[in-house]
Amino acid sequence: MKKIITTLLTAAILASCSSKQNPNNYSLEITKQDTTDLKHLKTTLWPTSYHQGKPEMLDQILHEYFEMIGHSGEVSDKRFELEWVKNNHVAPDSFYYEIKRLDIFNNGTAVIAGTGHVFNDSTKSTYESSNVLIKENGKWKAILSHVSGVK
Repeated sequence: MKKIITTLLTAAILASCSSKQNPNNYSLEITKQDTTDLKHLKTTLWPTSYHQGKPEMLDQILHEYFEMIGHSGEVSDKRFELEWVKNNHVAPDSFYYEIKRLDIFNNGTAVIAGTGHVFNDSTKSTYESSNVLIKENGKWKAILSHVSGVK
């Protein structure tokens, strides 16, 4: 009996050591290209899609489960944002986004936060935003955005 229990325990230990890792574990090799792509997405592509009324461009940036939390606390989804961009062209005289934080995590998630600077005529306004992006099929997609502190 002792020999059977020892054999079963040994088999169980060996089986657990050779079992496959959880397929839900994800590890991303972070490259300089990821940083470049994320900066370009946030400082050029994303603002261009809003300022030039390009919903097809925004569609490539936003994840299917994207949500935006606006400065007043309102929540919108990807469908709403695409429709808004299609029907509203907001082209400031000048705009730039100042990235204050860009972190990429090896689980395929990135955080970008910073200040948007908007110039119209002689009026300057700013806002703070934070964005969460995930990498799917080799492309970064925004899944969450929050805007606050509009001045």
